[in-house]
Amino acid sequence: MIKFLRKSHKWIGIVLTLFLLMFAASGIILNHRKAFSGVDVNRKLLPKEHRYVNWNNASVRGSLQLSPDSVLVYGNIGIWLTTPEFKEYSDFNAGFPKGIDNRKVSALSMLPSGELYAGTYFGLFRFEAVSGLWQKCELPVRKQRVADLSQKGDSLLVLTRSELLIRDAFGHFHVHHLTPPAGYKDQVGLFKTLWVIHSGEIYGLAGKIIVDAVGLIFIFLTITGLIFFVNRYRIRGRKKKGSEAKKASRTSRWSLKWHNKTGWITLVLLLLTTLTGMFLRPPLLIAIATKQVNKIPGTKLDSPNAWFDKLRAIRYEEGRDSFLLATSDGFYRADAGLERELIRIPVQPPLSVMGINVFEPLAPGSWLVCSFSGLFVWQPDEGIVVNRITGEPWKPMGRPGPPVSRDMITGMSKEYSGGTVWFDYNTGARMAEAGKSFSPMPTRLVNTPISLWNVALEVHTGRIYKPLFGMFYILVVPLVGLLTVFMSVTGFVVWYKKHRRNKKS
Repeated sequence: MIKFLRKSHKWIGIVLTLFLLMFAASGIILNHRKAFSGVDVNRKLLPKEHRYVNWNNASVRGSLQLSPDSVLVYGNIGIWLTTPEFKEYSDFNAGFPKGIDNRKVSALSMLPSGELYAGTYFGLFRFEAVSGLWQKCELPVRKQRVADLSQKGDSLLVLTRSELLIRDAFGHFHVHHLTPPAGYKDQVGLFKTLWVIHSGEIYGLAGKIIVDAVGLIFIFLTITGLIFFVNRYRIRGRKKKGSEAKKASRTSRWSLKWHNKTGWITLVLLLLTTLTGMFLRPPLLIAIATKQVNKIPGTKLDSPNAWFDKLRAIRYEEGRDSFLLATSDGFYRADAGLERELIRIPVQPPLSVMGINVFEPLAPGSWLVCSFSGLFVWQPDEGIVVNRITGEPWKPMGRPGPPVSRDMITGMSKEYSGGTVWFDYNTGARMAEAGKSFSPMPTRLVNTPISLWNVALEVHTGRIYKPLFGMFYILVVPLVGLLTVFMSVTGFVVWYKKHRRNKKS
């Protein structure tokens, strides 16, 4: 039995070497987005699926009409000034920090006064017309990431993932505390809980450093195991043990000693990190996507804010004089003053766990809602949800569905002179009206780099392996996770049996 476990540990470790090194290194980068935000990577170095073709890969989130002959288009490509025909482009990113990650724009908003604001992952920016530069606005919240920008009259509403801020007449931003929804339970999603445990965020910076250390330990164990494996065959292959063979023997003994010691001391951390990571990607994600659990006391999740890390978009309903709020828990309606208890809307369209990407009015009482779960026309007062592509009514399945659909919509533009255009993550620009075509993506935008952080994300989620495995890439994370758990346990069992036997001797 021990012989079988030893061989299993060895050969599984050899097979997983590259996967473990890439998962560990990418995880460390993902934990420090700000630190790596200025580092870009040429897309030509990546598989073709990660290159821009026909405005794909979330290149565009939306557009904003500046004047009759000028439009701002924005998204992962930054902000560009173009014409209503979307043919000529001028760089509109001056003032943003270096690095494409600092130029990814989630929302643009222009007030009636002409003031222009941009919401990014790293904060809110205001365009200074005199200097032609974007200037950062300091918000009175710790997490500066802007999820959405919206307006009510001449008031600007800034939505972070946890707070709603409203700009006053003097240009200052004040936090507006949203009340908990009706029937609120002080719980948090199991997905979010596993997410912050996996990243270490559950205990703030200290937790991140611990998880970084786990990543380095995975790298150390992988390299020392590989050294031991290679040196054993190098030594066996020599008839006489010369100085080189003796050196290899010493290196092997040192590698094995610290491989074993490090492995058994950190076994619990290794298993915890691996197991939590397995459930953050499909197909295991489906099992936990809608589950709610109690908050872990004394952690980041134990927040008195009922909307902590749940807010995604907000829109004012002119006809009803109320607000619609899109959250990770679904849609809610709030009164015009945002003072009373928020009410969950009974019938609502599906939203991907990745969040809402388009939330636009179509007519009074009718909204277009798009995410990685598809495109839907929603009439909340009538309780009607219709698939915009097929025209068929949508009905809940009664069980969690896949986190993505065939139509993975990342953005929309109504400012194109040829009509409304949607942007699909995989296929790119798609005209809402059949038979029409959209302007091709210019070379200067096709060559927009990708951030190192996003490269790490593609590696860590397993999407980087799609060219090798096709649609089966979705199984890379759970399979590597299961094999890593098995390898870790078998390594401990083999070490423990040998250690106990040596101790008895």
